[in-house]
Amino acid sequence: MPAVDPGRTRAWRGRARRGPWRRTTLALALAAAVAGCATAPDPVRFPELTYAHLGRTRLAVGRIDIVDAYRPPLAPPNVDHRMPASPAATMRRWAEDRLVAAGGDATARFVIRDARVTETELPRDTGLANVLRDQQAQRYDLVMDAALEIVDARGARLAIAAARTTRSRTVSENISANDRERVWFEMVERAAADLSAELDRRIRANLGRYLR
Repeated sequence: MPAVDPGRTRAWRGRARRGPWRRTTLALALAAAVAGCATAPDPVRFPELTYAHLGRTRLAVGRIDIVDAYRPPLAPPNVDHRMPASPAATMRRWAEDRLVAAGGDATARFVIRDARVTETELPRDTGLANVLRDQQAQRYDLVMDAALEIVDARGARLAIAAARTTRSRTVSENISANDRERVWFEMVERAAADLSAELDRRIRANLGRYLR
């Protein structure tokens, strides 16, 4: 029987023991990487908010100007610039879809006066009893304020119809990025519906002589 080198035997056994361990570790790492990729959420696609289906408001004016008087800070605590449908853009779309210049010497001016959404951190209870409880972490406060003015050739105001609406929502500390955007979208969608209804009422009440 040929002689066996004990050193070579130990080295081979060591490699044999390390081989399966390395293969198992690599397999686990690959599985974790695949799982991480598989669970990454897709971005949410939100519908476009439009208002032409509500009907056109024909005004006895030569033209309609849209004035965005709101200047977003683009910094905390404001978040309106991060929203999938910003309040300012939504009000502009309302004016574009709803208002029609039917002819006249005056000018209609739709002014976006406020379109802010701010984020406020909420106090949370750090006691042991609340460790496993999903607490409310942030509050979002929305303001949408717009006015439809009729002005003469010199810019003097002849009539005005204005409306303002607000919304507030809180979200939990474990909310996902997609769900947070859904909350933002729903806030704007519902606030815009309220603003539209109020503007319609004010236009009929205050601008009746300029309706065609």
